[in-house]
Amino acid sequence: MEINISEIQIVPTKPRNGLVAFVSFVINNQFFVGDIAIYTKIEGDGFRLVYPNKTLFNGLKINCFKPITKGAGEAIELAVMAHFENLMEHSRQREGNHYGSCVPAKN
Repeated sequence: MEINISEIQIVPTKPRNGLVAFVSFVINNQFFVGDIAIYTKIEGDGFRLVYPNKTLFNGLKINCFKPITKGAGEAIELAVMAHFENLMEHSRQREGNHYGSCVPAKN
């Protein structure tokens, strides 16, 4: 089954503890997904997606949603990161834009 990711919306944040933005999108024109965080990778360059979870009253954390196949996760990551890189490239071209600083300029 092919996965179509559309209506990608990215809201940059002031970088803090690795968090640089939030993203939402629609899967196969049928399912809205939101509140996914974009963080810098812990090791190395680049970014990673962090899916939301909920902490229960007993301290147990459960996933709200996340891809369960490698193919779905890769399709989402490719679409979101392409959109994010495009946004960052445009922000680098405008001086004084605070979220352009979360991505180093390409050499």
